[in-house]
Amino acid sequence: MQGETKQNRYSGMKVTVMGLGLHGGGLESARYLAGHGAILTVTDLRDETVLAPSIEKLEQSGASSIRYVLGRHEDDDFKNADMVIKNPGVKPDSPFLRMARRVETDISLFLAYSPARLIAVTGSKGKSSTASSLHWVLSEAREAGLLPGQARLGGNITVSPLSFLEDLTADDDVVLELSSWQLGDLRGRLCLKPRAAVLTAIMRDHQNWYGSMEDYVADKRIIYQGQDEGDVTIAQDDDWGRSFLRETRARPLVAATRPLPPGVSGGWLSGPGGTGLARLGDTAVELVPAKLLTPGLHQKQNLLSAALALLDLGLPVDFIRDSLGRFPGIEHRLEFFHEAGGIRFYNDTTATIPEAAAAAINAFDTPLVLVSGGTDKNLDFSPLVSAAAQSQNRLAPLVLLAGTGSDKLRPLLDAAAIPYRGPFDSLDAAVHAALAVAHSGDAVVLSPGCASFGMFLNEFDRGRRWKEAVRRMA
Repeated sequence: MQGETKQNRYSGMKVTVMGLGLHGGGLESARYLAGHGAILTVTDLRDETVLAPSIEKLEQSGASSIRYVLGRHEDDDFKNADMVIKNPGVKPDSPFLRMARRVETDISLFLAYSPARLIAVTGSKGKSSTASSLHWVLSEAREAGLLPGQARLGGNITVSPLSFLEDLTADDDVVLELSSWQLGDLRGRLCLKPRAAVLTAIMRDHQNWYGSMEDYVADKRIIYQGQDEGDVTIAQDDDWGRSFLRETRARPLVAATRPLPPGVSGGWLSGPGGTGLARLGDTAVELVPAKLLTPGLHQKQNLLSAALALLDLGLPVDFIRDSLGRFPGIEHRLEFFHEAGGIRFYNDTTATIPEAAAAAINAFDTPLVLVSGGTDKNLDFSPLVSAAAQSQNRLAPLVLLAGTGSDKLRPLLDAAAIPYRGPFDSLDAAVHAALAVAHSGDAVVLSPGCASFGMFLNEFDRGRRWKEAVRRMA
């Protein structure tokens, strides 16, 4: 692609964007390609009513002369296109993709042209918090004059990196959160070479999509396969993490929950209420403060992984620690958003697997009302039930949202003698039930442990509607 200018990259090319979606990837791909002269078709199986917000944004951006094929796909839009842009939510074995001459994604288009230093993050849970904390510290470092340029954040965190590609220079840092699907779409392309690759905790997830955990994790491994000895890979101190660190060609750093043995490079937590440490030579230095603005051991583990990457990128130890102490957390991840009558309300909607909901229970030492349940992803709910059973002395009856996951969860709760209310098929009903059992000093937390499909457009829609209902009713 060398020698192409910004003006002629896709001039006259017939491009089909498959999956406009509501998260921004399809929207930004369409906007970017239209701005570079592509002859554009946008197609999605959802109709114009559902996709109205994205269509409106695309039209407001000035992108014109786009042909929309909504509620269906047409074979000719794939057979006759010079290039098809795939949404991550489209399975790679789609018969429509098999008709295409060339398949790209917004991530692959971005990687082809970005001049910035890249930090990439993946994992089952914790990747958004880790990526956001990296971006937070890199931004503060620029405000403090420690680094030139700018820091940008994109990827699976619902911001397509195409939205800021044209503004980047070689002085900039880009933090990309990458899902297994986004990574799988890059298989065999050799276009992903992050200066730092961070893999957070690997848990059983998306087993309704993948045939096995090995297939799921195989896509995660792509994050470091383009790295070399000038780069760094950071992973957890568990079986999956150790396999990543053995396999990568980059310098390996382990993020552990207990002190590391001699000769092992990385960092560890000094305890649930303690600090995050890193070994520099023979000296251990404090990288993560004991007190953070977002509760939970899992948050401290995420920030330790981020801190190790930042240290390898050359930022000072004291600055990393102090900046992470100011990190406010992110929307939809144990997000404190409302208080009424002494009750604190949290939004943890992106806890879409049982282990994440279990982590939410363990993040609090105060009395807790947990709003959970939803749609099953062929997952094991025993971690959620176990955490609830161990915390029964401070846990009010669970409030369940309707869905196949709740249907699967209820017999397990019954067997463990864990009380619950519902399932409820509306958020108003769930909020009403939560308020009925909550008291001053309690925390009320939406942490579903399930997918959002059925009652909601996606997990972010679930979180926004939860916050709206609470603010209206509490």
